[in-house]
Amino acid sequence: MSALRGQSAIVTGAAQGLGYAIARAYVEAGMRVAMLDVKADALQQAARALGDAAVPFVVDLADGAATQRAAQAALAVVGTPRVMVHNAAILINRPLMQITLADWTREVNVILQAAFLLTQAVWEPMIAAGGGSLVYVSSRSGIEGFLDESPYVAGKHALEGFMKCMALEGAPHRIAAVTVTPGKPMHTPMSEYNYPAELKKQWIDPYLLTPAFVRLAGEEALALSGQRLNAWEMGRA
Repeated sequence: MSALRGQSAIVTGAAQGLGYAIARAYVEAGMRVAMLDVKADALQQAARALGDAAVPFVVDLADGAATQRAAQAALAVVGTPRVMVHNAAILINRPLMQITLADWTREVNVILQAAFLLTQAVWEPMIAAGGGSLVYVSSRSGIEGFLDESPYVAGKHALEGFMKCMALEGAPHRIAAVTVTPGKPMHTPMSEYNYPAELKKQWIDPYLLTPAFVRLAGEEALALSGQRLNAWEMGRA
């Protein structure tokens, strides 16, 4: 953790749930964190709770131009990130014929388009800094199909492929790219309406998963680049 002190991070979906837990862990490791989220009030409250090392940026990640502006604003304030964690996603359960084109575009863009644009934004600064880590939060939906989750599943599947390409492209520049699955049911606002009763009996505080994200912010990520990792297992290895 001492190696991360004084460095910076960008975390999306940081107003609550896993994103907030990751931002908290990074602040506790001595990092300055740009917190991105669309929920303005919750984001401001979350940033205040973490103190001066946390800087909030309200942005709708479904909007490409807004995402690019927020990324540049974050870079201007916190500098080149040692790690960028793309955690934001939308999951709304409903069958195919209830999904509008606007719904599909928005939900896939938050997962995939935002990953692309944020990665582009930090790419050259990371190269100039000598490397960094790109961490994309995935799930079982990145390799399996689930009923009534087609935009979310499609986005997460695509995110897995994007990560593999970034790992190959980043290798000469010491930029690591990985996907991370929680590995345990988490108690988050998303899981409150999405989890069945049996999973709610097992869910844990997402902060318990953050040791993996702290490890991935450092040089250790280079040896793991291109892999799909389990945060629960990695945090206890």
